[in-house]
Amino acid sequence: MEKKFYELPELPYGYKDLEPYISEEQLKIHHDKHHQAYVDGANALLKKFDERGAGEEFDLKAVSKELSFHVGGFTLHKLFWANMGPAEKCGGEPTGLIAEYIEKDFGSFERFKKEFTQTAVSTEGSGWAALTLCRGTDRIFIMQIEKHNVNAVPGFRLMMVLDVWEHAYYLDYQNRRPEFVEAFWNLVNWDEVNRRMKVWLDSPL
Repeated sequence: MEKKFYELPELPYGYKDLEPYISEEQLKIHHDKHHQAYVDGANALLKKFDERGAGEEFDLKAVSKELSFHVGGFTLHKLFWANMGPAEKCGGEPTGLIAEYIEKDFGSFERFKKEFTQTAVSTEGSGWAALTLCRGTDRIFIMQIEKHNVNAVPGFRLMMVLDVWEHAYYLDYQNRRPEFVEAFWNLVNWDEVNRRMKVWLDSPL
């Protein structure tokens, strides 16, 4: 059986399509350079697994930790690109399934937006803000994910993510992370969030 490797996914829109909130230059560097680096890092580690032989020194703990970092970076970026879209088609208040869950678990979109924004802005160093869905309790939660692989909860499926590593916004916003987070709300693809929720809720446990 042929072994597969990770590939950089194409963006679901053009490099200029998120302007003025994310510039063409910022998006191109983020996607083509940073996301590609996680693809390359993950594939290099997969080759280490493939090439290990009997009697050879192989630090499984170190390689596995590094693999989780790179695969986490690959996966989170793939989700990030898809849960954004051009402002003329996206942003605003959510509708559908996600709106129902927000009303149930947060009381209002204003409360949800405030808590998600606070989570993103207050993430220490490099990391992500994430909206997750726990099927065990039928609740949505907001989480901080440090780096790409710390504080993730097994079984909590990711519905929406926001990259707050400096490489995600520094060309456009320098050190003004709150401005970048506020700009993100103009780009949220709620249709994609609803699609992810439906797929997860309809899938067998």
